[in-house]
Amino acid sequence: MSQSQSQPRNTQPETSLMSRLTALCKRRGFIYPASEIYGGLNGFWDFGPLGVLLKNNLRDAWWRDMVLCPPLGPDGEPLSIVGIDTSIIQHPKTWEASGHVGGFSDPMQTCRKCKKLFRADHIEDMLGDAEWVKSFADAMKVGAAGTLQLGGFLTGQTPFDGVAARQWAQKQGKKAAPGLALVRNPAVTLSWIDEDMRADPAKTFSFMDLLRYVATEQKNVTGLQTPCPNCGGDLTEPRQFNLMFESRVGAVEADDDSGKVYLRPETAQGIFLQYKNVLDTSRVRPPFGIAQVGKSFRNEVTPRNFIFRTREFEQMEMEFFVPPEDGMKWYEFWAAERMRWWKDMGLSEANLFRHEIGDGDRAFYSAATADIEYKYPFTAPNFGELEGVAYRTDYDLKQHQTFSKTNLEYIDQENSRRYLPHVIEPAAGLTRGVLALLCEAYQYDESRASPEWLKLKPSLAPTKIGIFPLVNKDGMPEIAEKLYLDLRRTYTCQYDAKQSIGKRYARMDEAGTPFCITVDGETAKDNAVTIRDRDTAQQERVALDQVRAYVAKKLTD
Repeated sequence: MSQSQSQPRNTQPETSLMSRLTALCKRRGFIYPASEIYGGLNGFWDFGPLGVLLKNNLRDAWWRDMVLCPPLGPDGEPLSIVGIDTSIIQHPKTWEASGHVGGFSDPMQTCRKCKKLFRADHIEDMLGDAEWVKSFADAMKVGAAGTLQLGGFLTGQTPFDGVAARQWAQKQGKKAAPGLALVRNPAVTLSWIDEDMRADPAKTFSFMDLLRYVATEQKNVTGLQTPCPNCGGDLTEPRQFNLMFESRVGAVEADDDSGKVYLRPETAQGIFLQYKNVLDTSRVRPPFGIAQVGKSFRNEVTPRNFIFRTREFEQMEMEFFVPPEDGMKWYEFWAAERMRWWKDMGLSEANLFRHEIGDGDRAFYSAATADIEYKYPFTAPNFGELEGVAYRTDYDLKQHQTFSKTNLEYIDQENSRRYLPHVIEPAAGLTRGVLALLCEAYQYDESRASPEWLKLKPSLAPTKIGIFPLVNKDGMPEIAEKLYLDLRRTYTCQYDAKQSIGKRYARMDEAGTPFCITVDGETAKDNAVTIRDRDTAQQERVALDQVRAYVAKKLTD
């Protein structure tokens, strides 16, 4: 697809890109809040008519490139990868063996004032985004335009101003952070802060330290408190919170846990449970892969950033089983291959990053892990996870072999040995992939019929072709309808005869449709139509009998 010949004007509105993208997604039928007529349900989203097409196109591209036509391996030979579809609910011992029952939890803290629950490791980041914190930073003259300099030192650069702190507490603070100690009892809080600073006039502290000071009413009793990102109130001590959704099986709910089951938090374990069946019933042997696409569920405490962190999401996972001695070779292969694939889906190299996870940060069973990260608007200038590539060794098969008492070893008759294969796992978020595509595709240019438009890769676009009669008379609708009925057999098309041609182009641009075909008053004379390119807005005259070939070439470029 050719690149735009003119640069979009740098005239984007002040509202954040994510706010505009979220609004566009709802207005054009990509993504809606789930249960919206009942006020919505945090962490759940529904895909609309365009959104489900985009998601399915990305899913189908992954399935084609991983299962139907897998990549060539290091030796130049096609890889052997098969697909399965396993149940969302598995035997509960599955999650004991995998470690999810005992270890799949996060340290959580609850605000004693507003009762909201937060992941302990997310609180500082959330404070950086909190509106009351930005307001307080402005009042204390830290940073510019509400930008927090959380790592900078305040004393020595900007002296603590107790008067400004009190004024903020009495005005903005009462509404913005009613739970904050400075707001609830400014006299007591400011008095001990003043004493503390008088005792050590040269003391330096960060802005985050300052937030803990103003969140603490009586330091000698409680110690410094980290404030609630929502209201500034006191937080409880961290406690563990299991992230798996529980359910029950059976007609009668038992008094004990005999009927307890879980909604899967990942699709990978279903693959491990069926590894032996696939090995016994398919003509595969290591190295080979088993792929799956499906829903997973995690009871995220702080779902946020649109569809980036949700409680119900879809994954595209593949477990690649290899001889133990070849593990690192295949890990490097898949980490590079998955980066290449995302670039092929239209994500720019500048917005992708391979983050190698260090020894102290990756899972204990992993010999190597790389996160393929994307520069989302809400993480910029940093990156957020899009896909993980993990070398899981033989941990999962060993655990399931132990818990199930079923021998899962592979018998290598050629080399007269038995072994548990090691596993490389490329695990991509389909939901996050859709978000990355939308973020990458979003364009803003006031010179166009619609300032907002989506520059999606044509093969992934929900609608490939818009077909319009210029006016709804003089034989134009009949020609346009005939063309539509022909092309829709191959491509997702939309026939539209309403409103001005400019408004129809605008609607198609917002939907990311790469081509619009217009039947005009000359068509009956020259047997040709006008095809408009979404990216360049350039128009080309093409003979009717050449339209199918023209579109086919453009959609495969």
